[in-house]
Amino acid sequence: MKGKQVRQNSNDLHRSEQLSAPVFAAARKAKVIFAEVPVGSQSARAMASYGICVGILGALRAAGHQVIEVTATESKLIFTGDKNATKRDMIDRAVELYPDANFPVHAGKIPDKAE
Repeated sequence: MKGKQVRQNSNDLHRSEQLSAPVFAAARKAKVIFAEVPVGSQSARAMASYGICVGILGALRAAGHQVIEVTATESKLIFTGDKNATKRDMIDRAVELYPDANFPVHAGKIPDKAE
């Protein structure tokens, strides 16, 4: 849903719908949801993404799902054992734990940044 005739807010709404559907499908199978909640943004575009993320998490709670907020430090410590883990450390651990997952690959490697 991209083009000069599509308003940005309409595109944002469409994308939030696309993101929330699989989140709610997964939530129906979960007893509890742990989420690293974003803390802000440095651009207007990032702020829109922040709003979508927080909105979906709020909607999960409003629908009766138990959502427990965790910090980036807590996620790093639990996932890698190192509270100062880098993004590469987190990616490497994810690949180790979930070798069959469909991670995005570029030039035969999982990139540090999704493009």
